[in-house]
Amino acid sequence: MSRIHNCPCGTGTPYGDCCRPLRRSERAAATAEELMRSRYSAFAELDESYLLRSWHPATRPASVAFDPDLRWVGLEIVATEAGRVEDRDGIVEFRAHHRRGDEQGVLHEVSRFRRQDGAWLYVRGRIR
Repeated sequence: MSRIHNCPCGTGTPYGDCCRPLRRSERAAATAEELMRSRYSAFAELDESYLLRSWHPATRPASVAFDPDLRWVGLEIVATEAGRVEDRDGIVEFRAHHRRGDEQGVLHEVSRFRRQDGAWLYVRGRIR
């Protein structure tokens, strides 16, 4: 029996219908926001392989360093600019909430995305 749980990205949708198909390469993200949400889910679940595959080759690091004591606990999309199905570039501003022990924190970032060969890719982010 499979256990249905909501996706870590905060849509309220079951994980199997939300970010899992993207992370398993069953389909591509339709929008920059959808890619952003799937990347948050990958950070929450320490999925380095997906993060690197969804990173633009021009800015992709060799590896992703995870903080083993950090737990991602919520995603809030603040704003989006372009990044729709018909766009080439997009921007997603978000707040990713986390905990480390008893301490809570927020990563506030404005991320840039680019569609390349029909797939959205993360280019870079600027911390606010």
